[in-house]
Amino acid sequence: MGSYIRPSSFHTFDPIRLAPDSLISAINHSMTGSHGDLLGLVEGFDVLPELIEGDPSPIDRATSLFISALDWQDGGGAPRALDGGHSRERLGRFPSNDGNAIEYLLEFTIESKGESVLHPLLGKLVSGLSEGGMCQSGFSEGAGGIELLGWLDSADVGDLRKEIERGGWSVKSDEPLDGGVQDAFRHLLVFLRSASKRKCGIMMRRHS
Repeated sequence: MGSYIRPSSFHTFDPIRLAPDSLISAINHSMTGSHGDLLGLVEGFDVLPELIEGDPSPIDRATSLFISALDWQDGGGAPRALDGGHSRERLGRFPSNDGNAIEYLLEFTIESKGESVLHPLLGKLVSGLSEGGMCQSGFSEGAGGIELLGWLDSADVGDLRKEIERGGWSVKSDEPLDGGVQDAFRHLLVFLRSASKRKCGIMMRRHS
């Protein structure tokens, strides 16, 4: 009998209303029992009912960040997915070793000469919430196995979409998947165009 091969992680791309870096200070204050700043930022969305002024937040930093940043519907309804079809599945578990399409794009694309935001923005999407990216710990992994990777704000979304569509990048000759870069960009553009229409950002998560 062959050895068990663990399936690759699944990745999701969630719509966000607030940029994570605008929430960090408020969440840190909330951890000490001062919730006013954080509740002010999410005002109108009843998404943090557990918070009691004076009591340290019972919610870890990563979970607080995720809940606070999401693009909730009016009344606190669950955020509408940026794509619920083929692109979600294809980009969610890409046929590379780790299933991460964004890491694949970083590894097997060459930026155009001169000023290019392609790799910086792909890097922000895939690792902007790491300890190195945030210069703080505790904002990437939380309760229940939540794992936040990175994000793009609404301006970043537009910039990355234009950079991909402009086509100044090229594919490395050692790309292992025939057409893999083109396929990954095609599905990523579905999310970027959807976010552009809604004027929201994107947060990337991993589900192991």
